[in-house]
Amino acid sequence: MAKVLITGGAGFIGSHLSELLLSQGHHVAIIDNLSTGRFANIEGLVKHPRFHFAIEDIRQFNILDRMMSECDVVIHLAAVVGVEKIIREPINTIEINIGGTEMVLQAARRYRKRTLIASTSEVYGKGVSFPFREDDDSLLGPTSKSRWSYAASKAIDEFLALAYHQEAQLPVTIFRLFNTVGPRQQGQYGMVLPRFVQWAIRHEPIQVYGDGQQSRCFCNVSDVVQAIVGLMDCPDSIGQVVNVGSDEEITMLDLAERVRERADSASEIRLVPYEEAYAVPGFEDFRRRVPSIERIRGLTGWQPSTPLNTTIDQIIAYYREVQKHG
Repeated sequence: MAKVLITGGAGFIGSHLSELLLSQGHHVAIIDNLSTGRFANIEGLVKHPRFHFAIEDIRQFNILDRMMSECDVVIHLAAVVGVEKIIREPINTIEINIGGTEMVLQAARRYRKRTLIASTSEVYGKGVSFPFREDDDSLLGPTSKSRWSYAASKAIDEFLALAYHQEAQLPVTIFRLFNTVGPRQQGQYGMVLPRFVQWAIRHEPIQVYGDGQQSRCFCNVSDVVQAIVGLMDCPDSIGQVVNVGSDEEITMLDLAERVRERADSASEIRLVPYEEAYAVPGFEDFRRRVPSIERIRGLTGWQPSTPLNTTIDQIIAYYREVQKHG
């Protein structure tokens, strides 16, 4: 069994990944500064004999270096996430995403560690060829729109990771995530599905930005972490960039209606112009985002299996439990 270090391990995806790895017999250590992660996500794991944690920024190199020396594999999830946070904090976004990844890669090279780097569908930008394939060109918006700083920073992460692979023979895999959703995901940073659910269970207006016809593909976090572990265990994924997500599209308006129905909610659905939704300038949206998952299917046999209705029901149950306990 492997000793796995997860950066950002107290976050939404990291905590689910920790649980899966522990259930498979692996040892898990996490480092997280709790800027978007929550200690509550890992509280149930802290007494596990094969789980260790450090509440610290990954840019504290001495701590990261020590933890790296003690692991076999590092899965780098730590990043600034959420559209609203990215627009509000562009300096933080760029410095953490690029500087943090640089630190992780430097430490991984020192000890020759198997390395998996989380990237994002954002790097495709305003892509117009669907579905998005890993080798497609990307088209980002202007630098005057801070919304694109996240995409650019994650693209730099990818370039840097692939450079470490090519020049330093570091065994790197990059996985691009597409709208991962499920219990524990927070809505305060602009994550659409938990916000829809929270509004619905409170019978408040469900706010859909723009005309609601923009479409996304939502993949359950339990499927996503299975994909990550599958890539970790797949030698053929080394040196590859791999999409991870669902390829089932739904518009935001249809998603809001689905949530309202599943929650048995009396909420109205309200369209909100972007300029009203985002008081801070710098937002720009895109109409579609759908991945090709042929590459990961060929490498590992993985494909998502959790229906969207099941995911919505899980999130509703999670937030009703949160509401019950204040």
